[in-house]
Amino acid sequence: MTEILAVAVITVLAVVAPGADFAMVVRNSYLHGRRTGLLAATGVAAGVLVHVTYTMLGVGLLIASSTALFTVIKLIGAAYLVYIGVRTFRARGDVEVDLENKTELTPPAALRTGFLTNVLNPKTTLFVVSTFAQVVSPGTPLYQQAGYGLFMSLAHLLWFGVVAVFFSHDRMRTLMLRGQKVLNKVIGSVLAGLGISLAFAPSH
Repeated sequence: MTEILAVAVITVLAVVAPGADFAMVVRNSYLHGRRTGLLAATGVAAGVLVHVTYTMLGVGLLIASSTALFTVIKLIGAAYLVYIGVRTFRARGDVEVDLENKTELTPPAALRTGFLTNVLNPKTTLFVVSTFAQVVSPGTPLYQQAGYGLFMSLAHLLWFGVVAVFFSHDRMRTLMLRGQKVLNKVIGSVLAGLGISLAFAPSH
């Protein structure tokens, strides 16, 4: 139960923290409308599954081959959570979005843009790897790990779907950006606290 709660909290906070994926969905929704934004959000969620797949394989190999190395990765993951928490807390909340280059996007192009943005996004890579390193143990069944990965993907889809709906309407942009500034403070504090507590938590 503790593992599931940790995955849920870290995932929700990491997803809502703004990054390249957020800026991309904002831009596509604002320039091209709701459908394009939702397709980009779907691509983002699909990209998460790429990171989940290789992380599940890698963490499994680490556990099987070297407990010491796995512990090091676990500590690095905890340190990353603290780092991203501090950065998020200090962020002003302003999202840099290029709205000048208005090239038309076909549905496949919108989907591909979202997918590639997250597949190539270091923030997503580190988030998935660090989360799995904290919660996966030698006794964690594969189906449970797959469940964690599907939850991460679904959380991205739901959040960026909301972003697409908001930013496809001009009047909603200011409201959401204003709320993002407050969220940054809360998200940053909780992520940093989680990173510290997980670093000192006993190994499974």
